[in-house]
Amino acid sequence: MRTCLPDARSLRLRFAPRRASLALAFIALAGTAGCGSAPASTSPGASPSPTAGPTNDPSTIDHASGPTDVVFRFEQGGGFVPIGFFATQAPQFTLYGDGTVIFRDNSLPVPPQPNPGIASLAPFQTARLDELPMQRFLRFALADSGLGVAKASYRSGNVADAPTSTFTINAGGLTKTVSVEALGFDNPQSPDAAILKALARLGEQVGAFGSAVAGETTWAPSRWRGILTPQPADPSIAWPWTDVAPADFVQHPGADAPQFPIRTLTPAQVAALRLSGLDGGFSGLGLTGPDGKGYTFSLRPIFPDEAF
Repeated sequence: MRTCLPDARSLRLRFAPRRASLALAFIALAGTAGCGSAPASTSPGASPSPTAGPTNDPSTIDHASGPTDVVFRFEQGGGFVPIGFFATQAPQFTLYGDGTVIFRDNSLPVPPQPNPGIASLAPFQTARLDELPMQRFLRFALADSGLGVAKASYRSGNVADAPTSTFTINAGGLTKTVSVEALGFDNPQSPDAAILKALARLGEQVGAFGSAVAGETTWAPSRWRGILTPQPADPSIAWPWTDVAPADFVQHPGADAPQFPIRTLTPAQVAALRLSGLDGGFSGLGLTGPDGKGYTFSLRPIFPDEAF
């Protein structure tokens, strides 16, 4: 018999007030999912039930505990978007082993453009979770949402040019990535309909994390990825650096967007742009290089687990 987790209200007094609102957000995710329902049966050729998984006790899900260890990550990208979108694409939600969460809060407004022609990106926020809400979320992700038994890839058969959602999990003895095209688009005829619905619910929950917590702060990265492409953009500003040249931006085969010339920049070098509203990065800034050539510059924060 399956036992439902306690709801958020019954656990409210178990946490110190300093972190109660952050912890309860993840407890609510895990505590309400699937309660009162029996495991779904599977038909030949269908995906296993989303309620099946490698763990059923939230206190036993092991995971790395370092500040750069990715325990769970959710990212969306691709589809019918301008090429510049790929240059600044970044994970929407990352949970690290020490409980740090870095995420984009979809409830916050996109900042105004710092310069004509620039597309600003919403800033990343950060919060910290204690171990108990981490455990309950991992149970929600692995068991109720089906990551524990999901296939590596689900392709859409009825939606064109839709983005791909990628879930990464490193917990409970599993290290795996699950990619889903057109996450959230119903396809009742699919033999994987049940698990796709569960994964869509997981994506919705992490996407709404910002609206469910209090006490989040704007994340201030210690490193930035500058992306420089040899296409002029208008309007353009003068080259802002004396210690960085266009030749310093090079392609890295190990980067998540290896086709773009990139360079790691410090916060002081970013400040040399003399633009405001850059907390989440941007794309489309025109620069006139010291060589007189025109370039397009984009900016994206580097996450703690990323090399460049």
